[in-house]
Amino acid sequence: MAAGSCLLLLLLSSLVTASHSPPGCKIRITSKGLDLVKQEGLRFVEQELQNITVSDLHGNEGQFQYNISQVKVTDLQLAFSDLNFQPQQHLVFNINNASISLRFRRQLLYWFFYDIGSINASADGVHIYTVLQLAKDEAGRLKISNMTCDASIARMHAGFSGTLRKVYEFLSTFIVTGMRFLLSQQICPSLEHASLVLLNSLLDTVPVRNYVDEHIGIDYSLLRDPSISTDTLDLDFKGMFFPRVREDQELENHAVEPVIKETERMVYVAFSEYFFDSAMHSYFQAGVLTIELQGEKVPKDLEVLLRATFFGTIFMLSPSVDAPLRLVLQVSAPPRCIIKPSGTSVSVSAFLNISLVPPDRPPVQLSSMAMETKLSAKVFLQGKALRVQLDLRRFRIYSKQSALESLALFSLQAPLKTLLQLTIMPIINERTKKGVQIPLPEGMDFTREVVTNHAGFLTVGADLHFSKGLREVIEKYRPVPTAAAYSSSQPTEPSLDPTSL
Repeated sequence: MAAGSCLLLLLLSSLVTASHSPPGCKIRITSKGLDLVKQEGLRFVEQELQNITVSDLHGNEGQFQYNISQVKVTDLQLAFSDLNFQPQQHLVFNINNASISLRFRRQLLYWFFYDIGSINASADGVHIYTVLQLAKDEAGRLKISNMTCDASIARMHAGFSGTLRKVYEFLSTFIVTGMRFLLSQQICPSLEHASLVLLNSLLDTVPVRNYVDEHIGIDYSLLRDPSISTDTLDLDFKGMFFPRVREDQELENHAVEPVIKETERMVYVAFSEYFFDSAMHSYFQAGVLTIELQGEKVPKDLEVLLRATFFGTIFMLSPSVDAPLRLVLQVSAPPRCIIKPSGTSVSVSAFLNISLVPPDRPPVQLSSMAMETKLSAKVFLQGKALRVQLDLRRFRIYSKQSALESLALFSLQAPLKTLLQLTIMPIINERTKKGVQIPLPEGMDFTREVVTNHAGFLTVGADLHFSKGLREVIEKYRPVPTAAAYSSSQPTEPSLDPTSL
């Protein structure tokens, strides 16, 4: 019994550990960022409400028969609105005391009198209360999983004109009451479609698992549902790179979990050492951390020094003394990233093999030396791309064969370091120039970025900027409706024949 209880406890503890695996990348949106989202979202809501389709209203009172059709929203005033965080997984969008101006077509038949025209109306005291629930879907993408909505209209007025104005004023109670009911019934379905369909199509533009280049990809899937407080929204991403030759490979995360405490900027993005380690591990697994220089690509001064250093060996190889030199620099283990408050560095261990390559003969190895280097890394954000600029800080070579040979290689220390700085480092920085995209929706970019180092992770604080409007991005990715669905969704044209009333 005791053994079974211990086994159960171990199982539960392992499940808890698995469900709280540390993120490699973390994003925090603050209340300041939410204010910007509210401004853009409010424009989007206005556009959606302007496209409301209200059913025709018709009826009769005694000898009066009426038909109200072609209802169109002409203006909206949504001045009093709020978008707030609501723990644990919700956003609350609240609109108070809004007004909606309408214009619709009227048709009236009273005995033998028939009147047609248009009516201007306004709905005042419009209140809309919407709660959006955010969650992680099966693919690990942030989605609006549910929505609750409540809409009401306090007052509605209609302005009548024409020969039968008095008749319309008599019927205004029926018409206005009916229009207020129909309009209030259309607000929430319109916003529900905007949220669960249109805004989710915008969230589909966030990269989850995509390729960085021809060698590696990155997994930005969410580890868990978002965590929402009264002031912040936190998203924990896996933040793991993988080699394209082995896409199912998992690298266990033992790094420090990023902790974001700041709230001054609109958004904060944190990256742990695991984020960068997995990138370098993936490149190592892909077999691309090798650089070869041969013949004319070897700097002339370095070639002269190498030939002088290995003169005895080369002389013994006569008549191949003039054979081209080949330098092969190969990383021997996945590089490691170290993030400290003082800066970010990368430790690299490699082999440097120096050989002669006589024409039509097997290469002759002159030396194989071990190298240990430490690179300083400048991490910065440009647009939505995280980029890294590397610079050589420390460099040491030694022989794998003997201490005596290591002493003989001492004279090569400075020229090989120069080789790395002038030849190898530009090649590496050219590969990292493109950077990797941060998981933000299309049309949203960072501005005024500030990078701050911590123990085991770094954060990028920034403000947000909409380079494209929500409507522009949504229209770009909106599903094309079928012909049947399109025809069924169009409002029917009202008949002008009085007998149809």
